[in-house]
Amino acid sequence: MNQAQIANLAEDGRVYYDMTGTENPCFGCGACCRHFRVSFYQGELETQPGGHVPADLAMPITPFRVCMKGTESGLGSCIALQADMRCGIYENRPSVCREFPAIIPNGSLNPECVRLRALYGVD
Repeated sequence: MNQAQIANLAEDGRVYYDMTGTENPCFGCGACCRHFRVSFYQGELETQPGGHVPADLAMPITPFRVCMKGTESGLGSCIALQADMRCGIYENRPSVCREFPAIIPNGSLNPECVRLRALYGVD
């Protein structure tokens, strides 16, 4: 696995990815944050026991699911995306963001990253 990405095994068996260092492909990109609806279980909100995602940055989409504001219909920027194209709530981001591997096991960029980077003109 690339040194810019660390895989962490959660207690429930899911794998979460953290980006490290200054040479990682996510810094200055933000393509996925501008393209996808960022939806997740409402239990991840800080207002719920064990939750950590800031509740004021999310909006309900079903009785049990919420999404990050700005991404309601897809193709909109996540409210947590900062001007420098970094996540403003990185340490508290939802599981859907944590579970996306930017770098796949062979060390190359995830093909979805390549596609979105081209779509948004990210070098």
